Amino acid sequence: MPNRIRELRKEKRITQLQLSIELGVTQETISAYEHGKHLPSLAALIRMSEIFHTSTDYIMGLSPTEHSDHSDCHANDEQRDYLLRCYRRLGTKNKARLVSYAEGLLDSQKE
Repeated sequence: MPNRIRELRKEKRITQLQLSIELGVTQETISAYEHGKHLPSLAALIRMSEIFHTSTDYIMGLSPTEHSDHSDCHANDEQRDYLLRCYRRLGTKNKARLVSYAEGLLDSQKE
C-alpha cells in the first residue's frame, strides 16, 4: 500500500533518524514504513499524524486530502475496516487504552 510518510517527512525536513527517535523505533523501521515493507503501529501512525499535522488516512494514502472532515462519525467502509484490523492486532491492555482514548476524543468534542 503506497503511503506518504517519506513525502511528509521531507516536507517537514525531518530525517529518518529524527522521526525514528520521535516514534521510538529504529531508522530501519522508518525505511520499511516508507517502502511499504511494514505498516506502522496504530500508536506510531497517531504520533506521525501529530508530527505532520495531517490525518492518518492521508499519511497512509487512503485519502486525497490532508485533513479529515470530522463532522460525520461514520467512517467509510475502507476506513472502518482498516481501524478494525488495527484494533484486532492489539493486545487486551492496548485495546482498552484505545477505547478510552476514543471515548476521551468524543467527550472533548461535546465541550
